[in-house]
Parts: sequence; structure tokens; C-alpha cells
Amino acid sequence: MSFFNSLIKNSKKFDEPFVHWELNQPLTESAIQEICNADIANPSDHNLQYDGTRAIDGGEGKFREGIASGGKALKFRCFINKNNSNNFPSLTSFINELQNKNTYKKVSELINKDLSKSYVRVEVICDRQGFWLKPHCDIKEKLMSCLLFINKFNEDESLGTDFYDKNLKKIKTLPYRDNYGYFFSSGPNSWHGMEKKEIKKERRCLQVNYVTFKTDWPVD
Repeated sequence: MSFFNSLIKNSKKFDEPFVHWELNQPLTESAIQEICNADIANPSDHNLQYDGTRAIDGGEGKFREGIASGGKALKFRCFINKNNSNNFPSLTSFINELQNKNTYKKVSELINKDLSKSYVRVEVICDRQGFWLKPHCDIKEKLMSCLLFINKFNEDESLGTDFYDKNLKKIKTLPYRDNYGYFFSSGPNSWHGMEKKEIKKERRCLQVNYVTFKTDWPVD
């Protein structure tokens, strides 16, 4: 129950620029190893450049231009589902923990949203040099947004997520520390992103959401 224990013992609430919590040690070492070992393609190997979104593997935007298939998804991130869960036993256990009533009720209590009919979505992300993410607010279908950092190559702590106020002034940068992260509930002023910064090797993360749409992982 590493994530739940982190919620209870190793989390801290912040109110600015919007309500969010920082988490320390939310992942087990075996889950971290699976995140590190996940095979994530490098966009530069496919002559693709980051455009300030995460749509490059979804067949959206300018990356569809000239692609006869309409932009068949490439593996620039890895969603954990029932088809590949055998390859990720520790991350599947992590998902099971998020499905557990004790966990989602605690998160629900903190963010003040009903998660009793939600689904868990988890994806491994590996950002490379050139990545940036324009300031945005998450879609309303994401009831809870969480990003957990894995920093095994001593990347600079400034590679964490940037948080902005309603005028899009950067207020803080979450530190990109190993086995550290944050979560919040998206609202009209929950602006976040990442300015273009130097990534020496990779910025590997685990994105975690409770969502309203169906995934393979409904809560208990």
C-alpha cells in the first residue's frame, strides 16, 4: 500500500496557485523498475518533434500530415491495461491499490470529488530532449490528475511540472525528484505545463488518473 501510505504519511497540501498535494515515496522499488524498463520509443527516431502536447502518438494535429494511415499510434507512452498487465505485475498491483475503496475514498475526501463510479488510468511516459507542454487545464473527465517522477539519471530538479496562476504567470515548479510527485483535481484555473528545458537523457514519469470514462480498471 505504498501509494496509500504516501497519502497518509508523506503528502503535503498547497493552496497556490491552485490546491494540490505533493507526494513522497508513493511507489515501490519494483514498480519503479518496471517504469524504467518500459519500452518507450524516441520521437526523434521517427522524425517527429514535440508540439507542446502529448498527441504525437495519437494521430492528432500536424503529425498526421502525410501519414496515409491517418496517424497510427506509435509507442511514445505506455498505457497499462489487461493486455499488457502480465508484463507489469508491480504496476498492476499499484493499480489494484488505486482501485481499492480505502485508497479512492481517501483521495475523494481530499479533492472533494466522488470517485465511487470512476476508473483508473495509468501510463508510463518518457520525455526526451525537446519536450515541452503548453500551459493547460486537464479535461473534466479527469477527476484526479497525478504525475509521479522517476529520476534515475540525476536530471535537473527543474524538469518537474510548472504551475501557473490564472494569468499564466509561472508560480512554482514541482521538483523532479526520484519517487516524488503531485496530484490535484482539475478546475478552471488549474493551469500547468512544462517550459522547454534541457533533458540530458530522459524524463520518465508515471501518469495516474481517476477518470469518468471506461478503462480496464474500475474502482471496487
